[in-house]
Amino acid sequence: MKNVTIKDIAKAANVSYSTVSRALSGSPEISDETRKRILQLCKEMNYTANTVARAMVMKSTKLLGLILTGVNNPFMSELAYHIDRQARARGYNIVLCNSSRNLDQERELFELMIGRQVDGVMIFPAGPESYESLRPYLSHIPTVFIGENLREVPESYVSVDNYRGAYIGVEYLYDLGHRDILYFGRRRGSTTHQLRAEGYAAACKDLDLTPRYCNNAFPATSIKYGYQLAKQLFAQEKNYTAIFAATDTNALGIMQAAEETGLRIPEDVSLLGFDNIRDSGLPRINLTTVEQPKKMMASVAVDSLLDKIQSELAGYSHRILLPTLVERSSCAPLNRED
Repeated sequence: MKNVTIKDIAKAANVSYSTVSRALSGSPEISDETRKRILQLCKEMNYTANTVARAMVMKSTKLLGLILTGVNNPFMSELAYHIDRQARARGYNIVLCNSSRNLDQERELFELMIGRQVDGVMIFPAGPESYESLRPYLSHIPTVFIGENLREVPESYVSVDNYRGAYIGVEYLYDLGHRDILYFGRRRGSTTHQLRAEGYAAACKDLDLTPRYCNNAFPATSIKYGYQLAKQLFAQEKNYTAIFAATDTNALGIMQAAEETGLRIPEDVSLLGFDNIRDSGLPRINLTTVEQPKKMMASVAVDSLLDKIQSELAGYSHRILLPTLVERSSCAPLNRED
């Protein structure tokens, strides 16, 4: 089946090649009537634009790269959805890749994005080492980082205030009467998790509470790992009345393990999450959680990247968004008499 070209459209419309090009580019140099007629012919003849040729002429592919650490992570997939929506609203499409928290794979994907001539890249870095790994490439393409792994570097990034989010979570449980609050899922090698743990510790200090931790030795956070860790926790003596899970996926794993163990939430233990992923609001879950404003993060990330694309003098920006508490039914006031 022969590909339809601009010349074929021009012949069918009985206009010049340049007139068709102007119609496709939205040029004001032709009438609306002519443009509508040409665009209708393109639709009828199944014309597909040669994006490579157009990119060479326009010096833009209208493509943005997005590199995430785990597309199967609910928070990441929701963030990708919002970034795609925000990019499309601004006339761009997204090329999505998954680094699997592997620095070598992350670097290969960044090289791939440059080779595909995307206009810019948004990246959720694999770890604090990502900046040094990617620094040789950052001068070649506008880049915006998402998350707090690279907070101190001279590059644009957008994140939520993870420290503050953990702090307000502890305050919320404290106001419900809880004094024995376990932080579940503290993990090394992630600035995001480090800041959440630090916010928890600071709140405990200010409220005169004893910090209690259930550390995560797994390489990532997930429902599966949260479940396995919770099974180990519930086999031990209970010295807490509330659990503050480092992520909602951890909290969902805790719920699964609690149901199997016969531990009732929130009657026997209150449970607080962090992220507010989509599943957290389902009727049988109703998880109280600290929300990362994913839609706003996406909008800020896309706008920051487009600023860099459109102006070489844009410099870099650091945007830290405030988290909010979403109250549902997994936390309950503590009856001190009990």
